[in-house]
Amino acid sequence: MATISGGKKMEAALQKIARGLSRGGTLRVGFLEGATYPDGKPVAMIAAIQEFGAPAAGIPPRPFFRHMIDAKSSEWPKAIAGLLKSTDMDASQALALAGEAIAGQLRQSIVDTNEPPLKPATIRRKGSDKPLVDTGHMLNSVDYEVKT
Repeated sequence: MATISGGKKMEAALQKIARGLSRGGTLRVGFLEGATYPDGKPVAMIAAIQEFGAPAAGIPPRPFFRHMIDAKSSEWPKAIAGLLKSTDMDASQALALAGEAIAGQLRQSIVDTNEPPLKPATIRRKGSDKPLVDTGHMLNSVDYEVKT
């Protein structure tokens, strides 16, 4: 029969982990409340129109957000586990680091989206054939927040 003695260090380590994780938190990434264009339109509304399209206005869907989630979300659990380990199990800090990374992935998805192509009239108006990026305001409005 095996005998285990001591255990105070392990108990202290487990309590430290429990304290770090007990605060937990919620991570939100995207176009947060309060993000508006200079004319007052919510960035989230314009992003949703671009994501899902507005057929009555002649705007086709350009699903940059859904494509990013499909492509990247399977990586997030392992990344967050690694961040928890590297932050000594500080959930708030790990989520903040994950938020920064996911926001970067969303920005990259906006930049990488090229389909469907813009209409010739839109290209003439903006002087570019790049969908989703006109003034850069939507791109620069991607943000994250951690609530504990």
